[in-house]
Amino acid sequence: MDLTMLLDMAAEGFPDRTLVGTLTARELRDAARTGAGLIAEADATSVVYLAVNGPAFPVALFAAAAAGIPFVPLNYRLGTDQLAAVLTQHPGAWVIADDRHAPLVSARHSPRSWLESTASRTLSPPDRVPRDPAVVIYTSGTTSAPKGVLLHHDNLASYVIGGVEFGSASPDEASLMCVPPYHIAAVSNVLTNVYAGRRVVVLDTFSADRWLELVRTERVTNAMVVPTMLARLMEEPEHEVPTLRTLAYGGAAMPPRVIERALRAWPHVGFVNAYGLTETSSTISVLGPDDHREAAASEDPEVRARLHSAGRPIPGVDLQIRDASGAAVPTGTAGRVWVRGAQVSGRYAGTAPGTPEAGDEWFDTRDLGRLDRKGFLFVLGRQDDTIIRGGENIAPAEIEDVLLRRPGVADAVVVGVPDEEWGQRIEAVVVPAPRAALDAEELRAEVRRRLRGPKTPDRIVVWAEIPRTATGKVLRRDITAELSRTEPTG
Repeated sequence: MDLTMLLDMAAEGFPDRTLVGTLTARELRDAARTGAGLIAEADATSVVYLAVNGPAFPVALFAAAAAGIPFVPLNYRLGTDQLAAVLTQHPGAWVIADDRHAPLVSARHSPRSWLESTASRTLSPPDRVPRDPAVVIYTSGTTSAPKGVLLHHDNLASYVIGGVEFGSASPDEASLMCVPPYHIAAVSNVLTNVYAGRRVVVLDTFSADRWLELVRTERVTNAMVVPTMLARLMEEPEHEVPTLRTLAYGGAAMPPRVIERALRAWPHVGFVNAYGLTETSSTISVLGPDDHREAAASEDPEVRARLHSAGRPIPGVDLQIRDASGAAVPTGTAGRVWVRGAQVSGRYAGTAPGTPEAGDEWFDTRDLGRLDRKGFLFVLGRQDDTIIRGGENIAPAEIEDVLLRRPGVADAVVVGVPDEEWGQRIEAVVVPAPRAALDAEELRAEVRRRLRGPKTPDRIVVWAEIPRTATGKVLRRDITAELSRTEPTG
């Protein structure tokens, strides 16, 4: 199955239901088919999307699928040189760019003109195979040269069909999307909502007051946020969301204080923690609403701890924890998270195509994690973020968890800073909650009390904000560089 079949099912199953902007399911399919005709006439080899979210985004996604070429949403927040380098990888692209980024490309079509031009003709789609690349998403552009992840039609279709019941949304349901278009969550959000028959409302730039306003005025029933967004929503004096039924979150670790407060503030909302990667077509494990409520109400420490887990693997995904040699480790032991399933790609642009059938290969996520006795996954951070101090491996997430549980700490990050004696020293940055005052030595003492002495940060500094991407990921390299420039004296 390919992505156009998902749209065809929606257009035939609920043709007059509004799905994106003012477009109904049938109009979305017609626009995508016409767009595919324009692409075919231009003999384009890919569709590059270099603009903010909006109705043009899903039209372009499905048009590229109908034309049988990859859809490539680019991170418009990258530097000019990085964007130019990525664009050189797609010399035959049909580019949809906004006015701000138009100078970067020799030929472009604005999102507005794209929608206006997809109004009359239709195209018989070309032959495709499920293993054709459907989407190329560039990752890690904040710390190194962007790397293009290849997601094939069968990867994305498997994710949608495995997790969503066709037409399951009622006509009154609406989903608020505020993740940028270059993130896997934006692609998966479009696909799952179209397949379910749920109207999509777009917020291209997050602010807590605007988010709350849209939820109320558009009667939003489903939404997705990153932890920093939820923290800001909880700080709003008026944060009632009467129509909201489900709130998914992910992209970074959720501070315990934030999710516990949200559960109390919105008891009628079903919270979902979704853990996944671009290479896995989005979510691979879920902590569902019942899991949240059971953990929050439990007095059993093991059960309550699951409130801060990533839940259990979704159907169709196998998950193992392995050591450095690749061998599976016992339950409760930390190691690398490996996954396999039809939705897992693990392929990158510029590399040789794999020969095994989809889902047969295990993929190393490079995330550290452990499983408890009931199969709940606890993500312990990236392997690449591990601090090696005096020959001992230390996971920043363990120290961050202690800091985030302290009253008055709104955000925290722990990094390894180069050190001549120890190889790396442990340093932490904390952000105070509104009207809170933080004492660095008290925080160090708390870490020393809760963890072993070698895991105590050598220094804790207080900042007004921790630099993050638009999807909530911490910019650790920037933090390490700044801390290195302000080394402690003495």
